[in-house]
Amino acid sequence: MAATSSTATPSSAGAQRAVRVAAPGSAPELSEVPVREPGPGAVRIAVEACGVCHSDLLIAGGALPGTTFPVTPGHEIAGRIDALGEGVEGWKAGDRVAVGWYGGSCGRCDACRSGDGIHCPELQVPGAAYPGGYADSVVVPAMALAAIPDGLTAAEAAPLACAGITVFNALRRSAAGPGDTVAVLGVGGLGHLGVQFARAMGFRTVAIARGAEKEPLARRLGAEHYIDSTSGDVAQALRSLGGAKVVLSTVTNAAAMAATVDGLGRRGELVVVGVSADQLAISPLQLITGDRRVYGHSSGTAVDTEDTLRFAARTGVRAWIEEVPLEETAAAVARMAGGLARFRMVVTTGR
Repeated sequence: MAATSSTATPSSAGAQRAVRVAAPGSAPELSEVPVREPGPGAVRIAVEACGVCHSDLLIAGGALPGTTFPVTPGHEIAGRIDALGEGVEGWKAGDRVAVGWYGGSCGRCDACRSGDGIHCPELQVPGAAYPGGYADSVVVPAMALAAIPDGLTAAEAAPLACAGITVFNALRRSAAGPGDTVAVLGVGGLGHLGVQFARAMGFRTVAIARGAEKEPLARRLGAEHYIDSTSGDVAQALRSLGGAKVVLSTVTNAAAMAATVDGLGRRGELVVVGVSADQLAISPLQLITGDRRVYGHSSGTAVDTEDTLRFAARTGVRAWIEEVPLEETAAAVARMAGGLARFRMVVTTGR
């Protein structure tokens, strides 16, 4: 998706800036749009920061069913409530809140009633179900809100609402316990947070990445051990450490994921959070040996986001971010799409 930018500033009451994609695959452009009022059960958030996630490219490309164009992407939202719709309880104007991939659900289906609303058939993703956070304000269902603790700025909180919750939830719901060996495959947008969370949770943390030059970074993030995937057999390196209880795969390379399976210890788990359409080349024998498991993990609901934010605030886990103003969103998207971000781009509105 090529990126271009234009200038637009709020010109009147009832108007705001928003970055919109006119058609699937077209360039994001800064526009002026009407300010939306929150309906029953919804709130309006004055956006302070919004993370730029790779999944925004899927939304801008029309890959999510039900997406209508023009669309305003952005689902790593942080700001303050500035208006409440009818029937909203437990929140007030001025509250600091974040919204991630989970932007609301039906509340009636088995998934929702089981506390698993991230798998609701009617899941609402900001940017696809309604205009997202690349704007001065966004209207969201109140059920999607997560409170931001005082220890985090809006720019720090925004990427934790999607990238952060994804790895935090995956690790805390895995088979690993304190002291167990946990390997994080990839040290990028997800992986750099995965290493930090793994260390903060008390795991013996191993980082796996391509090239010896990434070792200082991995150790700075909290890795106790580093494996260069280009210099030898990754599985053998993990076995030399006693085998991994969990490998958290944040990469999009299916072959790299599969290469870690033989490095899992007894009842070890390969947990996949990096998205790839390629097939995993894993044999039944590899799984039966040691009773290993391979499974995927998505994001989480609003309460999971709150847990992520509180844990990060208490332990010092932070996304490494590059902040740019809303006017430069197109350039931020291009930098992210080109793999140049170190490690998350965050657009800010100047509030």
